[in-house]
Amino acid sequence: MKIIAGNFKSNLNRKSTIGFLKSLDSTLDNISNKEIYIFPATSSLVENNFKHIILGAQNAHYAESGAFTGEITLHHLEEFNIKTILIAHSERRNLFGESDEICATKFDFFKERDFRIFYCIGESLEVRESGKMLEFLDSQISKIDLDYQNLVLAYEPLWAIGTGRVAKAEQISEIYRFLKSRTNAPIIYGGSVNEKNASEILGICDGVLVGSASLKVESFYEIIKG
Repeated sequence: MKIIAGNFKSNLNRKSTIGFLKSLDSTLDNISNKEIYIFPATSSLVENNFKHIILGAQNAHYAESGAFTGEITLHHLEEFNIKTILIAHSERRNLFGESDEICATKFDFFKERDFRIFYCIGESLEVRESGKMLEFLDSQISKIDLDYQNLVLAYEPLWAIGTGRVAKAEQISEIYRFLKSRTNAPIIYGGSVNEKNASEILGICDGVLVGSASLKVESFYEIIKG
């Protein structure tokens, strides 16, 4: 079973997200070998009751509720029956200063509540060129429970996110083998995934995390159907 996940980031408003979800869900009756996840913008979260799609949160604070201005918490996710979350995306790390410790704290909080956790890791171009990418990735996963049954590891090299540059097959394979030596969790790849390269990537790893190519039903469906 391959995992196909779409991260909308801060794109598509509530109306267009609902239209997208309904349209995509109606096209998936004949797809039986894929798990389909969508991570919409926070303001576009809706009831997680689609036939073929599982909704997840792009981010949430590690609390039931409370005085956390600008954040959502478990209390809000429960309203929509959402039990899937994206943690440690490079934009959360680099734009919002979330350290490995903060990401691990989020992981532990949502692990205790049996969430499906998509945990993101990835190296910069500088780290890759230094030849120390395996040590770097190892440090990123060292603080989380790699035996957690509801874990999905998303490998997203920073130099391939939104750049149009995709890791070569042998580069993805190397990281996949390394991570599989550490965990039995599914390993998915993200970084400029589109309908032209997704099939090759899916032949290497357990799924894909799609950014801009997930924003249109047609291109995302092409990725899903393989």
